[in-house]
Amino acid sequence: MNQFCILFSIIRGEEVEKNLVKNLPEQKELSALAQLKHEYDDLCEPEQFGVVMSSVKMLRPRLNGILFKLMFEEHVNNIRPGMMAVTLACEELKKSDGFNRLLELVLLVGNYMNSGSRNAQSLGFNISFLCKIRDTKSSDQKTTLLHFLAEICEENYRDVLKFTDELEHIESASKVSAQNLKSNLDSMELQIQRLEKDIDMFPKTEDAHDKFVEKMTISFFARDQYEKLSNMHNNMTKLYENLGEYFTFDPKATTIEEFFGDLSNFRTMFLNALKENNKRREMEEKSKRAKLAKEKAERERLERQQKKKQLIDMNKEGDETGVMDNLLEALQSGAAFRDRRKRTPRIQDNCRLCRKLEQGFPLCLISHLKKSLFFQKSMCVFYII
Repeated sequence: MNQFCILFSIIRGEEVEKNLVKNLPEQKELSALAQLKHEYDDLCEPEQFGVVMSSVKMLRPRLNGILFKLMFEEHVNNIRPGMMAVTLACEELKKSDGFNRLLELVLLVGNYMNSGSRNAQSLGFNISFLCKIRDTKSSDQKTTLLHFLAEICEENYRDVLKFTDELEHIESASKVSAQNLKSNLDSMELQIQRLEKDIDMFPKTEDAHDKFVEKMTISFFARDQYEKLSNMHNNMTKLYENLGEYFTFDPKATTIEEFFGDLSNFRTMFLNALKENNKRREMEEKSKRAKLAKEKAERERLERQQKKKQLIDMNKEGDETGVMDNLLEALQSGAAFRDRRKRTPRIQDNCRLCRKLEQGFPLCLISHLKKSLFFQKSMCVFYII
């Protein structure tokens, strides 16, 4: 045994008792060290420490009792939260109207899907089936029965959605091991019994500084704390058994971890299904808006083409009836300005033509032709616009 480690652990505060109990020499070694008390000054420091420790009566029971007292609050904090979580989860589950309505919907949909089979008109189902709802998919494989249920609840049964908030403690309850709780409680009871026995058997001492018995009996109410924890555990166990009767499952065959684990997983999957449904609706709405915008643009394009075609047809047929009205309508709607190509009027060519005419024709005829050409040129430009 490395006694120097024992001595060094003194400066480490809270870990002192743990290290002392862990590295405490056997009684034979302590007795051998006690024989060296007359040579105390000649011993090294670890051996001196061992000599001092060997002089303490009932050393091991003292250390066990002190360590238990130091660690008792930690033991309580390791046990109580788990029992509280399971107790609250049992109460919430039985009182949740939203969850009960959801079970009715699941049963209704299941009976409808099983109509005509031997499972039709079932009166109930195993609670573990909830996690398997997601495995049932539609014929196009695009959605599941869970997403369908979530959508029904959103559209028609909004009160069912409250169950996700009502079952607040099922996640923490799913992490509790009933076996570990029972083991920790039993261990605590054994330690309390051992401490009580050691105190009863502790010899009376005339040393005024020896207050071990006093401190253990007056300032340490381990038995009271244990009784409270034991009552909480019994209440938790009873509530879980009642829950098994309420939901028709065997609480001895189905552990607390398994039962609340299934419910916690279903709750998470249901919330995810709600989010995925909302995302799908947003995508469908976005796609719908894009499709409508595309159809509108296509209609407007066809309308513009139709109006242009009407203008061209009227020009070809020479039908000037209502031309100005149609032109004004085209100008106001903007149809006359779509897909416009810039064309430069052939003014220079017309001017060269006029100069050639001036050289070989009478002046009056040339003047008439100029006016005629200008009018035709203007009309051509106007129609192009």
